[in-house]
Amino acid sequence: AYNIHVNGVLHCRVRYSQLLGLHEQLRKEYGANVVPAFPPKKIFTLTPAEVEQRREQLEKYMQAVRQDPTLGGSETFNSFLRKAQQETQQIPTEEVVLEVLLSNGQKVKVTILTSDQTEDVLEAVASKLDLPDDLVGYFSLFLVRETKDGAFSFVRKLQEFELPYVSVTSLHNPEFRIILRKSYWDSSYDDDVMEHRVGLNLLYAQTVSDIEQGWILVNKEQHRQLKSLQEKVSKKEFIRLAQTLKYYGYLKFDPCVTDFPEKGCHVVVSAGNNELNFQVRLPNEQIKEGSFKVTRMRCWRVTSSVPMSNGPSGSSPGKSEVKLELAFEYLMSKDRLQWVTITSPQAIMLSICLQSMVDELMVKKSGGSIRKMFRRRVNGALRRSDSQQAVKSPPLLDSPDASREPVAKLSSKLTSVSLRGISHSSSANDVGANDFHGNYAFEGIGDEDL
Repeated sequence: AYNIHVNGVLHCRVRYSQLLGLHEQLRKEYGANVVPAFPPKKIFTLTPAEVEQRREQLEKYMQAVRQDPTLGGSETFNSFLRKAQQETQQIPTEEVVLEVLLSNGQKVKVTILTSDQTEDVLEAVASKLDLPDDLVGYFSLFLVRETKDGAFSFVRKLQEFELPYVSVTSLHNPEFRIILRKSYWDSSYDDDVMEHRVGLNLLYAQTVSDIEQGWILVNKEQHRQLKSLQEKVSKKEFIRLAQTLKYYGYLKFDPCVTDFPEKGCHVVVSAGNNELNFQVRLPNEQIKEGSFKVTRMRCWRVTSSVPMSNGPSGSSPGKSEVKLELAFEYLMSKDRLQWVTITSPQAIMLSICLQSMVDELMVKKSGGSIRKMFRRRVNGALRRSDSQQAVKSPPLLDSPDASREPVAKLSSKLTSVSLRGISHSSSANDVGANDFHGNYAFEGIGDEDL
């Protein structure tokens, strides 16, 4: 059996024959020209080297399918992964109570089936809260880890290919929780959410929580005004004032390390307003702040590496911490592109944030509505609307920089499906042209944007 990991955590184990069955079903539904090539069957028993080669080929295959908007968003692919997750974790289908947190710490208990997918659980929570159907799509479920001081560290947004109950219970750690938060970036959509009492309450609770955690910056005078609005229970006015504050609507990540402006700088990254904001501590202890706009990122990639073990050659590197990095190529000035790397266990969550910002920008650009971005129930079955770009799982690649410490290969370079053709840049640490998330939003950038 082959292990499939999501965000570095075991999702399921599947056999070659099961994956071949999935491949044949996808070919039948979408045609041979759409589905990537599948590693061929072998008549004789595989040698260890062939087993490893097949594992790498299967990994490339799964990445390619997941990153194709049609295949990756298909019910065939997602239900295959959900079923495999349930079988691997050996959790029978039964009714259970799942606890979902709101931003203010309130717990919402919903009765669901262990086999209910993310969308079903989200709808169950919305129904319990009386959130109207047309607002459900503005919110998402996130897997978070509760820190000792009661704050949350974001692990990932729960995807359509997983069962939330199984995902959280299989971690066997009470620090992991599921939380409900808004899942859009443009604060103009707050108006839609505030039209309804429950939407307003959820948004208000999240805003208060973000201010209390120090995610949104507030000076003394603003704090006094907010307090006064809170006492009057003027929730809309409170949110309106908060919208004018720095970092409103941003997701703050745990402190990590970056190579910008120089290697080994400690940084706090926040995602919001179609940008990644960096608060960097330079080696001389000076704090500098800057932002990288998503429209000026030509592409990005997630890489994984594991440090070489110093022990005897037989010792397993499995105990070493897997290192995740997000690197993006940024248009620093009219003719200068530069790679910027963030080393963080939350690299995949950062990539998902970038992807959803691009998706939202593209829907706006095409004149679509955010309401159309979300799935609707058709005859009781969940359907993804055509305007929704699937949120793609980023590829896990080897560290592209040869000058870094030696790394044991977790997998060979993956030629993942890029979102658009990318020409080779002259960057010294570039990997192959297909190893990226290309960025459609970058294509629209003109000189006046610089």
